Amino acid sequence: MRTRLRTTLIAASVAAAALAVGAPSASAGLLVASAPDCSAKPTSQPFAFTGDLTNYVLAPGGTFESASAPDAWDLNGRASIVSGNEPWNVAGARHSKSLQLPPGASAVSPVMCVGIDHPTVRFFGKNNRSLLSTLAVSVTIETSLGLTVEAPVGVILPNGQWKAEPKQLVVANLLPLFPGERTPVQFRLTSVGLGTWSVDDFYLDPKCR
Repeated sequence: MRTRLRTTLIAASVAAAALAVGAPSASAGLLVASAPDCSAKPTSQPFAFTGDLTNYVLAPGGTFESASAPDAWDLNGRASIVSGNEPWNVAGARHSKSLQLPPGASAVSPVMCVGIDHPTVRFFGKNNRSLLSTLAVSVTIETSLGLTVEAPVGVILPNGQWKAEPKQLVVANLLPLFPGERTPVQFRLTSVGLGTWSVDDFYLDPKCR
């Protein structure tokens, strides 16, 4: 009897410790510490012209109108903001700029909040007709221990004209670090191969389903 009781107590202690380690913390690490207000933001249907009636939120700096704005993306490897907007002007009729990613270049978004249950991202893109080029999309998430992990989201295939790229499903194990089951993340866009990519109007569907 004593042996069974001792075994039960040990098992309970191990379970409690596991829950403590796995429990999300609102002050776990860098992403959480730098996260903006994670309350719900106004939505729109920028891809309705394609038949996609999903409600999206424009990502911080997602119009790429300025490389020096407070919410500008971090540009690496000759990435730059250049003249030339996606032709549908879904984020603003007067917008005139986009993100350019030469081979090997990347851009990292500011920290933003998404729902934990399969959020999606969608944006406009084109490349310079190089068949030996793709655009890699990845997401950086934070564990309950404050560690950051980068995980692949999807790959965009080459095309020579502006188009609304397919939805990219974020299937990473996102942790509910904020009320309403939202968590801070960052997205990275990387030009892979020989081509140069243009990207504009980066949106996310942040809601839990």
